[in-house]
Amino acid sequence: MKVDPVEHLFNELRTKVSGWNRKIVFPEATDSRILSAASRLANDDVLTPVLVGNMDEIQDRAQAMEISLEKMEIYDPGIYVGMDEMIQAFVERRKGKVTEGEATEILLDPNYFGTMLVYLDKAHGLVSGAAHSTADTVRPALQIIKMKEGVCKTSGAFLMAKGEDKYVFADCAINIAPDSRDLAEIAIESAKTARMFDIEPRVAMLSFSTKGSAVSEETEKVSDAAKIAREIDPDLVLDGELQFDAAFVPAVAQKKAPESAIRGNANIFVFPGLEAGNIGYKIAQRLGGYEAVGPILQGLNSPVNDLSRGCSEEDVYHLALITAMQSI
Repeated sequence: MKVDPVEHLFNELRTKVSGWNRKIVFPEATDSRILSAASRLANDDVLTPVLVGNMDEIQDRAQAMEISLEKMEIYDPGIYVGMDEMIQAFVERRKGKVTEGEATEILLDPNYFGTMLVYLDKAHGLVSGAAHSTADTVRPALQIIKMKEGVCKTSGAFLMAKGEDKYVFADCAINIAPDSRDLAEIAIESAKTARMFDIEPRVAMLSFSTKGSAVSEETEKVSDAAKIAREIDPDLVLDGELQFDAAFVPAVAQKKAPESAIRGNANIFVFPGLEAGNIGYKIAQRLGGYEAVGPILQGLNSPVNDLSRGCSEEDVYHLALITAMQSI
């Protein structure tokens, strides 16, 4: 039987992750989608799920779903024996912005508690968002894990997959109005994300203009971003500003940008702002029939990823694999 190419992609990712003994935190441990995906991940020996929440509630939910917790780790913030150490580490990390009393209350929140497990090297990454907003997931990561050296902002990329075709779209989730430096960082980090999926990066910095066909602050922002990105990584195949057709269609590229390094075969598309990025990936998903996997958060010291509240068990499973791969 022929294997679906998208499923084949995740089968390969599962093979890469297996054997690395990754531990991934799930702060929404009583959600049925989370528990089902965690059970599959544990039973497949892909990684160790780390469940955060009330111990009794997790056990009751698992029993009701006939799920074994044997291969998982469970942390209950209310009875965690290492809470004093965690509180001290959190206060120190927040550089005096919170008191010990405030930290005690904050760390009862499963997202903050789970993020601290990653920060304290008790786990390698975190997946949340099935029952929380993006802000609830991302805020603890920005406050605790923080950005990699040289990266100022996190960004959200989507793997867009259909048949044998794989592309990366960014930023489609986080930064409303990125400046040139932000766009350059998004391009560099998106190239790293693409390589996880065996995509050799060819980055197009998108605009409504191709190589000066229109001149405005918006187009100059994108062309400046392309220059900054090339300075950061001279070996990266990247160009901009480019309209989508000039980045994607070789015949159009020949007419509009014949000297471009992209030549109409880009596989990473960096949008000039969140409005364009979010609309763009949803058009590809809903009209084009592409599977949108993500958002994959980029630029953090340790991986934290955000699910949609409408996610499926399969989405949880896939994003956990991606998170584990980011940690390797």
